[in-house]
Amino acid sequence: MPGHFEPLPDGGAAVALDDVEISIIRSLAVQLLELVGPGPGEDASDDPLAELFADGPSEPPRDPVLKRLFPDAYSDPEGEPADPAAADEQRAYSSEFRRYTENDLRAGKRENALAVVRCLDALTPAADGGAVLKLSVEESQQWLKALNDLRLAIGSRLEITDEDDTEVLYRLPDEDPRKPMVMAYLWLGGLQETLVSTLMP
Repeated sequence: MPGHFEPLPDGGAAVALDDVEISIIRSLAVQLLELVGPGPGEDASDDPLAELFADGPSEPPRDPVLKRLFPDAYSDPEGEPADPAAADEQRAYSSEFRRYTENDLRAGKRENALAVVRCLDALTPAADGGAVLKLSVEESQQWLKALNDLRLAIGSRLEITDEDDTEVLYRLPDEDPRKPMVMAYLWLGGLQETLVSTLMP
């Protein structure tokens, strides 16, 4: 079990984590919460229907990590269309889509990151340090989404855009200042992969 998730009889998953691993995941989840931003403020409506239809931002975020977490829905990976009218139309569609969906996306990412923090805070330490994290099916799904968001955030900071970039990171010298972030990125990828395997029928 150390270092990778294993299935539980109820359909959930379990993994043994040491104190350092617990601290790293918790710290990253808290940083993700700070990045995504707080939920509705005190001036938010008490009407759940009004909250459901509240307008979100229409412009893409400036921070590259947030751009990765909340990409434009109508963007072309090859770049903007050469035709200015088509580019304007693409931006208009993206803006409208963002206005009606980003609040919900942020709330979902916030809830998943909070679930990670809560699960870690509820752990009972083992006598020799560390703990065994046991997740329900629902918690496993939240962890899977949060791990994906954490990897997207770190990958964005490392400017990873494709598989070739990942290969270069494996060969970074130990003295490279990006090395700790790279190790976290690769480790979270391993956790995510074993969690996916565990949850597959």
